[in-house]
Amino acid sequence: MVIKERASKISLTVVMALLGLSCIFPFIFMLSSSFKVSGEVMKFPFHLIPENATLDNFTGLFTNGMYRFEKWYLNTIIMTASCIIIKIFFVSFTAYGFAKINFKGKDIIFLVLLSAMMIPGDIMILPRYIIFKNLAILDTMWALVLPSCVDVYFVFLMRQSFISIPESISEAAKIDGCGHLRIYWQVIFPLSKPSIATMALFSFTWAWNDYMGPYLYISTMDKQMLSVGVKLFASGLVQDYGAQMAAATVVLIPVLAAFLFCQRFFIEGVASSGVKG
Repeated sequence: MVIKERASKISLTVVMALLGLSCIFPFIFMLSSSFKVSGEVMKFPFHLIPENATLDNFTGLFTNGMYRFEKWYLNTIIMTASCIIIKIFFVSFTAYGFAKINFKGKDIIFLVLLSAMMIPGDIMILPRYIIFKNLAILDTMWALVLPSCVDVYFVFLMRQSFISIPESISEAAKIDGCGHLRIYWQVIFPLSKPSIATMALFSFTWAWNDYMGPYLYISTMDKQMLSVGVKLFASGLVQDYGAQMAAATVVLIPVLAAFLFCQRFFIEGVASSGVKG
């Protein structure tokens, strides 16, 4: 019986290891190919270690006059940082109002906001385009930043987090003479770091990898974002696979770094936000 259980555990471990390797193989292929010359990328059989390793693909990203990779990278950093900062303020402050302030019609208004989550995002493309055109923010970074600042999903997540904080803490702050703004900033906000980090991580990933928004609303190449810029590496008559893989690797590094930095808060935030309603 012991032998059967051990054999079963070993078999399950082997199967899970193979599934894990199959899941990360695209990443391994991308990383390995980024150090290869273009002619070796699609060479069969696949060599994990490049035969002629080179850094030319990476240096070419920032020296090739055909593309403005460094400009796209800077644009994406500024756009993503703006989205995160503005979203954290607006979403958390809205969630505080629904969680800690009693006003008439609060539940109905919150239900209406939640119902907006059922509207497919593709339906909003044309209305947003017309609105952005009337506001004269087409072909600007604000066309990407402003829509991301209103996120009902994160309002719900932050509200759940704020509700889980004992009401006695807010009452004690009120007795000490604190208003709602001070309670929000000095009491509730610091106690919600896991949920804030979860929202920041998701927001970073979505803004950094967003393709549809820059593709639709940004037309000037110098104002473009990385997601659309990387696609241009595959638009020529001659495919430079080495440059494509190098660009994808450089784009992915900040996402991996952000997840590794925030993973502890991410796990805590997801666990705590669904406890109370």
